[in-house]
Amino acid sequence: MTLPQTPHYLIDMGLLRANMEKVAQLREASGAKALLALKCFATWSVFDLMRDYMDGTTSSSLYELRLGRETFGKETHAYSVAWADHEIDEAVSYADKIIFNSLSQLDRHGARAQGIATGLRLNPRFSTSGFDLADPARPFSRLGESDLDRLEDALDRISGVMIHYNCENGDFDLFDRQLTRIEAEFGGLLTRLDWVSLGGGIHFTGEGYPLDRLADRLKAFQDRYGVQAYLEPGEASVTKTTTLEVSVLDILDTGKQVAIVDSSTEAHMLDLLIYREDAKLPQEGDHVYQVAGKTCLAGDIFGEARFARPLQIGDRISISDAAGYTMVKKNWFNGLAQPSIAIRDEDGSIRTVRDFSYDEFKGSLS
Repeated sequence: MTLPQTPHYLIDMGLLRANMEKVAQLREASGAKALLALKCFATWSVFDLMRDYMDGTTSSSLYELRLGRETFGKETHAYSVAWADHEIDEAVSYADKIIFNSLSQLDRHGARAQGIATGLRLNPRFSTSGFDLADPARPFSRLGESDLDRLEDALDRISGVMIHYNCENGDFDLFDRQLTRIEAEFGGLLTRLDWVSLGGGIHFTGEGYPLDRLADRLKAFQDRYGVQAYLEPGEASVTKTTTLEVSVLDILDTGKQVAIVDSSTEAHMLDLLIYREDAKLPQEGDHVYQVAGKTCLAGDIFGEARFARPLQIGDRISISDAAGYTMVKKNWFNGLAQPSIAIRDEDGSIRTVRDFSYDEFKGSLS
């Protein structure tokens, strides 16, 4: 088999199916619905597999919304922090549900969303995020309404709410306690709704997660309030399914051994820089290297890796967890060629489904 030229993202369909089977298990046991969060993962080449296990998509913009409708189908939820006047009619044409971020957005656009289910984002003023950058409950947060009186005033115009307060939360007990807090404060409102989206960020496909307890809790929540619950798994849908495959271009001794690869954190794994995290690199062996990108950014560093033998120019390195919030953020910084997208099918064969050319780089500007 001829492997694709590096760099490329490699999606393992067997691993993706394993995650999808957990999604399906949770849906069946709980009665909750699952929507793929396109802000996290929008590689539509694999939607033919994911579609069989999920109920649809949820979006954060007009383009994501349209992509979900055209390439995934099924139920299509539209959300945006703010809809522009020139977007709203097109957004409504693609959506089954539209969720407004604020009461002022509902006031401005609600009448133009007649004919589809309408919701509002509820901010419970707490979250599980360990990063201020990503915390929807940070001080002065603009993400959703939290005042109960304002929410009450909207009840005659909405049929549901979206409450996004989890972030990489693999702790079921924490999820349970925080949902109980939501019930205590907003339960009187929830009983008057038809549906409630609990957002994403629940790491229920992780190893050892008590899926049965989550299913029971979701079922009890729905039964108590008479609502249809939705989850919006993004990272949970694709975790550990994809690698970024890179090759070593040069090896330097700068006081430590540095392997420069044909990729970049800023261009191809931007979340690493945003959240100041290291990539998930090989960690087996006694030979230690700093793996660094090829852009001019001094801090373009993936992290430190360990190998069983000394690296050679031309060696390939697999960087794990390169799906969620990674492929959607790739860019043309330094004019680096964007990684192609390849799929490892369940029979072990590898095929390239997308390459990115110079013309696309040129065409991204003017």
